[in-house]
Amino acid sequence: MAMFKIRKITDTYLPSNSAAISQVFNILRLHFPSVKEEKINEILEQMKDPLKYKFSVSLFVAEDGRSNVKGFAILFYMPDKNFCYLDYLAVKPGRTSSGVGGSIYQRLREEAQMLKAIGIFMECLPDDEKLCKDKKEIKQNKSRLAFYEKYGARPIIGTKYETNVNPEDDCPPYLVFDDLGNDIRLSSLQAKKIIRTILERKYPNYCPENYIKMILSSVRDNPVKIRDFKYIIKERPIEKNVHVTNEIPLIINDKHDVHHIKEIGYIESPIRIKSILKEIEKLNAFKIRPSRGYPDKYITQVHNIKYFNYFKTICDKLPEGKSIYPYVFPVRNKTRPPREASVLAGYYCIDTFTPINKNAFLAARSGANCALTGAELLLEGCHTAYALVRPPGHHAEKDVFGGFCYFNNCAIAANFLSKYGKIAILDIDYHHGNGQQQIFYDRKDVLTISIHGNPSFAYPYFTGFADEKGEGEGQGFNLNLPLKKEISGKEYIIYLKKAVKAIKAFNPDYLIVSLGFDPAKGDPTGTWSLTSADFANNGAELGKFLYPVLFVQEGGYKNRTLGVNARNFFQGYLSTGVSKKL
Repeated sequence: MAMFKIRKITDTYLPSNSAAISQVFNILRLHFPSVKEEKINEILEQMKDPLKYKFSVSLFVAEDGRSNVKGFAILFYMPDKNFCYLDYLAVKPGRTSSGVGGSIYQRLREEAQMLKAIGIFMECLPDDEKLCKDKKEIKQNKSRLAFYEKYGARPIIGTKYETNVNPEDDCPPYLVFDDLGNDIRLSSLQAKKIIRTILERKYPNYCPENYIKMILSSVRDNPVKIRDFKYIIKERPIEKNVHVTNEIPLIINDKHDVHHIKEIGYIESPIRIKSILKEIEKLNAFKIRPSRGYPDKYITQVHNIKYFNYFKTICDKLPEGKSIYPYVFPVRNKTRPPREASVLAGYYCIDTFTPINKNAFLAARSGANCALTGAELLLEGCHTAYALVRPPGHHAEKDVFGGFCYFNNCAIAANFLSKYGKIAILDIDYHHGNGQQQIFYDRKDVLTISIHGNPSFAYPYFTGFADEKGEGEGQGFNLNLPLKKEISGKEYIIYLKKAVKAIKAFNPDYLIVSLGFDPAKGDPTGTWSLTSADFANNGAELGKFLYPVLFVQEGGYKNRTLGVNARNFFQGYLSTGVSKKL
């Protein structure tokens, strides 16, 4: 497990975020003692009101496993001028800080790339003794400029940007530009617009108009000149900005194949994972990452502990090769549940075809770990992760299993991530994601959307209707799009775009996609006719999102086309928007 993770904070109200922000401010005071307290407090206002300040603010924190902040950065994004501005980057002093600053800055470069910004601008104090009288400060300034130079970022020269506003001031800053390795030449006009934007928005009450005009009139070179490399040899390779989606973490449930029901008609088989893996490997876009271990509490925060304990115990007691299929479904009398194990299965299940056997708990528990690993990788800065798991999970509710599902992997990951921001779950399996709906039905911090076959003819039959919209605080935060029995890919994408629109309106910090390939033509559990080209189009639609995305595998049972459909989906996802490969 990583020594620290880097996560992006946009919501200042969540307890986990406010605790991190408090630590950030302490580091800020330590590194920049001259910064006034009202300026520190203004950071919160900037995060809350981007329209007022004309830029969005993202706070990135590097945290260890105990939520101790090791370093942070504050990045502005000016969408109208399409550039990013690094306001602060600081690391908590100490030996444990090794590598933190570089990791944070690399994460900022990935963020700027996803925003399609022309680059990152920042101010750095000068390393020129004519501009800075304090010799001790010169040494620190050289170190800072050398750090950014490793990434190709260097000062813009030939302008009067490094001119003090007040003549008695010392150490006026350079304007440093990082073109993210794209060899961008800034025109004088472009540079003038960016400089005016920085001076007006960052220093609205400090830089007078005549000072701004003086700086702008000094920008004469076209394109503007960037200082030569001073601290590293020019021929030495600069830190490459590898695109975040070029290596999507792939977390495979390595315990899935122990859960193998060999009875006739049971289609949820190990071959499903192999079929998908064989095809998506051809994309060279995935990097297999090991699953991490997580405490049971992350599951019992979502599932009833009585159900969890029953499932664990009954699986442990069953002999190898023996399965229990629920066959009696008692009314759920909370005071008197059945005692007989086989009857109790029906107490905790919604159908007759999802068996319990010796290895079901082991496989399902491992799958939950995979989903949690993917969620944590998003917190650590990955834009996309894929938990390739079976058994699936989206039919498992708080108290019950069914539909081949035992633990709701998406819900477990969503609940884990909800401590750090708002979550949207998009279920694109053929069947309704009843588990996510039921688990989050009264919550407003998790938006649940499901596109599925109408429950009048499709499993689970009793839930997934359009009028189910949430209750209490969750009213309006559940969206069902039940579709007709026969549908083409062209018709389907209309509803997918509706879901995308709802997600954008909600503006989550993280998106979880409950990924089913059973809308495919010929799938034994579905009635639709989506082709591999349709899956590519669906993937392309989701590839436009800026939000970090966790894909969690659900259904898809036609093994002959399953892998090809998965490959096409991810090929589409990687082809557009922020996911486009360089």
